[in-house]
Amino acid sequence: MAASSIADVIRIDSYGGPEEMKFEKMELGAPAVRQVRLRQTAIGVNFIDIYKRTGLYASPTPAVLGEEAVGVVEALGEGVTGLKLGDRVVYNGLQGGYASRRNAPAEKMILIPDYVKDEDAAAVFLKGLTVWMLIFEIRRIQPGETILVWAAAGGVGSILAPWANALGARVIGVVSTPEKAELAKAYGCAETILSSEDVPTRVKELTDGRGVPVVYDSVGKSSAEASLKSLQPRGWFVTYGNASGPVDPIAPMRLSQGGSLIMTRPTLFSYTRTREELERGAAALWGAMRSGAVKADVRQRYALKDAGEAHRALEARKTSGATILTP
Repeated sequence: MAASSIADVIRIDSYGGPEEMKFEKMELGAPAVRQVRLRQTAIGVNFIDIYKRTGLYASPTPAVLGEEAVGVVEALGEGVTGLKLGDRVVYNGLQGGYASRRNAPAEKMILIPDYVKDEDAAAVFLKGLTVWMLIFEIRRIQPGETILVWAAAGGVGSILAPWANALGARVIGVVSTPEKAELAKAYGCAETILSSEDVPTRVKELTDGRGVPVVYDSVGKSSAEASLKSLQPRGWFVTYGNASGPVDPIAPMRLSQGGSLIMTRPTLFSYTRTREELERGAAALWGAMRSGAVKADVRQRYALKDAGEAHRALEARKTSGATILTP
């Protein structure tokens, strides 16, 4: 049986700002039945970590933050099959990721292909599966159509724009600054709009007055109405994030008035509930990375102990591409 081990972790005792994030040491016992112990090498930073820290997504405290990381299997609990010591794996949706080591369910581990680096897997796995959900599972993107993507230079946007391009879509990206507009174009946006502009008017100008069939909106409260006004009749309003706060309630009649609009508020974990779903999404992502349609773009790196600074930068929208922590 594996011996106990010491892990560095980022823990919160109560909801609040980044100042609640404490860098501590924690003793790990041996992995339980059907668990593995990981020596983590790269940790993804995502908006869901902020939502958990602030209590927007309520979960018990005290708690170790983090939902996504890459690690090397260094111990196996009883009953683990399909994994061996030394395997490189990635996971998401398992709180407790801000740690140098952790025990976690083996069934949630996905093997990383040889052609994907640890850092790249940590940077894209949760975001990449989110994009897979958005463009394949909710509503499959069609070649030749024009889509609108908010935060097109951010973590999800940096994957969504090029993957949609590879499927033959034309991407209009909404960004907050001219600098991010240039970055969004490098990711594959055909046109960009500043969020300070009249977004619906600009969308109509860029689509000969038609609007778009689908909007992917991770901003939330401040962008929802602009998203609805940018849609063509029977268009899809896919609101999947809360960067500016949760979207205010929208009456069904508002969707009717927009032309029989369709609204959904997805979360990835509804689409990866089973092992088969998780493996299907991972296979699509690894395939897109192998073909070059999706590339990791790590633009911010922080030591694990500085995770609070990473949260401050993400909340202030000072980041672009992906952010990772290194244990």
